[in-house]
Amino acid sequence: MGDWGIGVSEEFPFRVLVTGATGFIGRHLVRRLVGAGAQVWAGEHSGGTPAKEGETLPRVTWVTMDVRNPASVAWAVDRSDPDVVFHLAAISAADPGVDPMLVVAVNVGGTVHLLEALRSREVRRVVLAGTCYEYGARDTVEGLDPYNVYAASKVAAWAFARAYWRSLGLPATIVRPFQVYGPGQPSQALIPAAIRAALTGEDFPMTRGEQQRDFVFVEDVVEGFLAAATAPGVEGESLDLGTGRTYAVREVVERIWAMTGAAGQIRAGALPYRPGEVMRLAADADRTARLTGWRAEIGLEEGLGQTVEWMRKKV
Repeated sequence: MGDWGIGVSEEFPFRVLVTGATGFIGRHLVRRLVGAGAQVWAGEHSGGTPAKEGETLPRVTWVTMDVRNPASVAWAVDRSDPDVVFHLAAISAADPGVDPMLVVAVNVGGTVHLLEALRSREVRRVVLAGTCYEYGARDTVEGLDPYNVYAASKVAAWAFARAYWRSLGLPATIVRPFQVYGPGQPSQALIPAAIRAALTGEDFPMTRGEQQRDFVFVEDVVEGFLAAATAPGVEGESLDLGTGRTYAVREVVERIWAMTGAAGQIRAGALPYRPGEVMRLAADADRTARLTGWRAEIGLEEGLGQTVEWMRKKV
């Protein structure tokens, strides 16, 4: 984290609670908040990776919390007394063997515990992290069509947030990031896995790569979180965080190969698509811009370049 950089402007002078602060987006968000003048309480799970680098940041207090435990969540909320809450703590179901009940306990139960802890407090905004995979094919009558356990749990969390806003006036806003990438992303994700293979000269087995995805750089996503926390009149809304433009997965891998001069082979078609694979996901970027003024600014070529250079130092 130390070489990712943060701003120095005092533009977010609030008390902030961030759950899931040790995750990929959470770490970037904490650093951005510190640079913007926030006093941050950063939530980490007791069984997670210690946030040693984050402990050295000014105006950050690390709090151990388990979102499955309502008392733990209530304690963290009481201690931080937040003006703004960013809820990113979640179990990802990228592994198809993940226990669905664990996903429900963390992603749904954890959200409800947080909403309950906040229901009687005066907070400016609660920003909850959803996922673009809630949409699925996006041509269904309902508008949401989750294709795996993770996405289904995020739909359920969205529904609870909407209910707390409608029935109690809790100022909750949901953001749905699309294909986020950038420095610090877990190595099993597509882009860091491809970059690592390219830099080490290994072959890269993948699907045929026809999926169209809206790739959005993590720094842009963090700015989207801040916009969702400060834009007037977006309580109860769901906001896409993406560029509105899609690229085929194979094209992105080929760009990485060209950028790095990779010696290995791209083995497109070596892996099957996931069951129920959604072939196209694109953000409604115009709607988010109308509601918040936020747009992604970092293009794919620039974002990949920054990520490659960061990973060169790690490989």
